[in-house]
Amino acid sequence: MAVAVGFIALAGVAAETGVIMLIYLDQALRERRTACAAEKGAFTRDDLHRAIMVGAVERVRPKMMTVVAIIAGLVPILWSTGTESEIMQRIAVPMIGGMISSTVLTLAVIPAIYGLVKGWRLPVRPDDRPAVAAAEEKLLEAAE
Repeated sequence: MAVAVGFIALAGVAAETGVIMLIYLDQALRERRTACAAEKGAFTRDDLHRAIMVGAVERVRPKMMTVVAIIAGLVPILWSTGTESEIMQRIAVPMIGGMISSTVLTLAVIPAIYGLVKGWRLPVRPDDRPAVAAAEEKLLEAAE
């Protein structure tokens, strides 16, 4: 039961940091789209990748501070020997391991999936926009 409590706490922290990463990515994407519109250029996959890099890099330090603070608070629990320390250790172990995997998820996997989802219809270069539109039109005609 104690391990389940650790996993529940970990799920809450991982979900929170994942949502915050998405907020940072959306904000960077909006700023990049605005910059492209001001330059009268088309928004391409290169622009999306730049926006993802900016959004993800802004999130590295806060995420690392969160992970270090949580792990620093949990490591002394692993070394404790007092009453009920075994139960607390069962809560701390999945939290420590999960915080490490949550960091990888938040800093690498979420931005990669975000790029795939947001970029699958974007042209690679600005001059590809008409070609993409023509290809989509052919696909729609073939589907009918």
